[in-house]
Amino acid sequence: MNRDQVRRALLTALSEVAPEVDTASLIDAKPLRQQVDLDSVDWLNFLVAVHQALALDIPDAEVARLDTLDKLVDWCARQLVTQAR
Repeated sequence: MNRDQVRRALLTALSEVAPEVDTASLIDAKPLRQQVDLDSVDWLNFLVAVHQALALDIPDAEVARLDTLDKLVDWCARQLVTQAR
């Protein structure tokens, strides 16, 4: 799965949790939760949706660091490459 496919999967997961979000207007380098105003339960639901879409577990230690869409896409793409090896 390439970076664009990962990004699309993440945006699909986000749309499932917060269908009111205009994913086309998101700024990849800006903190995601600030842009979409997700509370902690919605954020957790988003991470569960990411797990279901990509079969990736994001460790708690990584969650706070992965605050932008860019960082989340990069991390997921690296994990998927590592899993494929």
